[in-house]
Amino acid sequence: MTKNKLYIPLFLLGRTVATPAARERLSEINYSPLNLLRRHMSGDWAEMENEDQQANRDAIIHGDRVFSAYTVEQTKFWVITEADRSATTILLPSEY
Repeated sequence: MTKNKLYIPLFLLGRTVATPAARERLSEINYSPLNLLRRHMSGDWAEMENEDQQANRDAIIHGDRVFSAYTVEQTKFWVITEADRSATTILLPSEY
């Protein structure tokens, strides 16, 4: 039996967008961007250093930018939610 992971949102994402390069790569590897967004908004930051994870926890409390990094099929994706929670962007590091 497969257990579904429960994702509890910790903050609002606002408008969600992805850059063309990120969308293309996600399509190539057949990976839904929703998976990245769920991990990001629920605090699944296990691939990041402890200091960066703490910075995100502080950002949620104080209303600062939330930044996540995930590796899928040997591709690094960044997910960034603006401080005002107006938008969240999925992008490749080379696009920053």
